[in-house]
Amino acid sequence: MNVSNQADVAPESERGPRARTRRLMLESAVRLMQKGLIPSVAEVAEEAEVSRATAYRYFPSQAALVSAVVDEALGPILDWTSDEADAGERVDDLLRTSLPRIDEFEATFRAALRHALDEWAGRQAGGDGDDARFRRGHRIELLRDAVAPLADHLPGNEADRLAKALSLIFGVETLVILKDIWGCDAGEAAEIARWAARALVAATMRGD
Repeated sequence: MNVSNQADVAPESERGPRARTRRLMLESAVRLMQKGLIPSVAEVAEEAEVSRATAYRYFPSQAALVSAVVDEALGPILDWTSDEADAGERVDDLLRTSLPRIDEFEATFRAALRHALDEWAGRQAGGDGDDARFRRGHRIELLRDAVAPLADHLPGNEADRLAKALSLIFGVETLVILKDIWGCDAGEAAEIARWAARALVAATMRGD
């Protein structure tokens, strides 16, 4: 199963035995998370048929493993850029580019979301382990880039507020709400998200 967004022929620095072992483990972890599971490092080691000691050298915690799988699943989304000067078009392009990929790896992103919620519940119950927390937030840079053309034309922190508002409709959470609660399919969910994004951008530009 090839889940990488890399070219078929990787650079020399990515082709050694260590790189192949990491790739094997990462693809094994993606397979498990695409089944809706949140595997431990030990479970990925078993799936990849490597020793636990080897697995922990590459992924010292479950949080590190989940973070790596999320980055792999995001793939080309992380490389998104736009030369479009119109913020509305940039935002729409980001969603149009991203939502099909998010839908493709929906099970993985749902599992990662569940992992984040489980960590939150553990902290609320008095648990610790902050050093191994699963960090989220790729959408911050992406959305700030998308609304960048408005930064010099809006008062105060309005552009940043728009980026924060757009984050509510950009990510797997959007699919969870529209699919699970409203019964939308992937196409309708994507169209609603893009419509809502256009409405937010337009309202911000009007000064609403």
